[in-house]
Amino acid sequence: MLLFSTILFFVAIFLVVGLALLPIWFALNKTQIVNAAAEQGEAPQSKLLRDESISTISLWAKVLENFDFAELMRQQIAQAGLDWSVGRVTLSMVLTGAVALVILVKGDWLPGWVNAALGYGASLVPYLYIWRRRKKRFAKFKSQLPDALDSLARALRAGHPFAAALEIVSSESEAPMSTELRRASVEGNFGTSWNQALENLASRVPMLEINMFSAAVLLHSRTGGKLSEVLSVLSEGMRESQALEGEVRAIAAHGKFTGLILTILPPCIALIMGIVNPSYLGVLFTNEYGKYMIAAAIVCLFLAHLIIRRIVDIKV
Repeated sequence: MLLFSTILFFVAIFLVVGLALLPIWFALNKTQIVNAAAEQGEAPQSKLLRDESISTISLWAKVLENFDFAELMRQQIAQAGLDWSVGRVTLSMVLTGAVALVILVKGDWLPGWVNAALGYGASLVPYLYIWRRRKKRFAKFKSQLPDALDSLARALRAGHPFAAALEIVSSESEAPMSTELRRASVEGNFGTSWNQALENLASRVPMLEINMFSAAVLLHSRTGGKLSEVLSVLSEGMRESQALEGEVRAIAAHGKFTGLILTILPPCIALIMGIVNPSYLGVLFTNEYGKYMIAAAIVCLFLAHLIIRRIVDIKV
């Protein structure tokens, strides 16, 4: 009977967290999809294409097809260089949140609303991993782009056409540069026009530098001129911009490290005090208002860390 009630409780929490996550994701990401479609002059699509695998579970796939955030998540997964399906990611989010919520509720350490907030935060861990991997992939791509443009300019000066030069650069580059350039080369040579291939490249790698590269190539195809010189100028400008960004990051690193230390220090001190003198902090777990004080401390630490990160996050 105890085993059955435990399983029933877990399933109920699993379903509640899942139903809570889907509307929140829809509200957060629908605006971004609509804005992106408006910038491209297209109507936003409400469902994924049928040839895209949302999930291997047909029931879960039908549920995800009713929400626009699935398309945005699919794009972000692809931009992170992962071959995961949207169904796999969303189910892992629901499962992670449900397990964390069950542990917090069973422990009865914090108030109910804090348990719900922490459970929701735990459910975002798989997505945060994708977001972090996507960010690192874009940063690596950005660092490789000036060298790739220089190589492309040299290949053009050697007399190679643009298609052949792009294929040469893609074969000599490292991932993720090689992956994206090779895909653009295949699309331009066999699949679609070069205009569409460059637009697809800009959508897969939404960076200002890629938009400038695509615009330069498209403008050259219409008006003519020396594309190699334009690419060399773009490469030089990108290197100067990256050098400036590096200086800004070096200056802001002290503030970020200080914020990290100030965030980690209170929990470490509390842990040490709990080991040395457990009764000193034990009153917070036994007193009626102690749980609310712990919850307030966690919220204040989280907000303080976000404020410090926001202050030292300097945009170039």
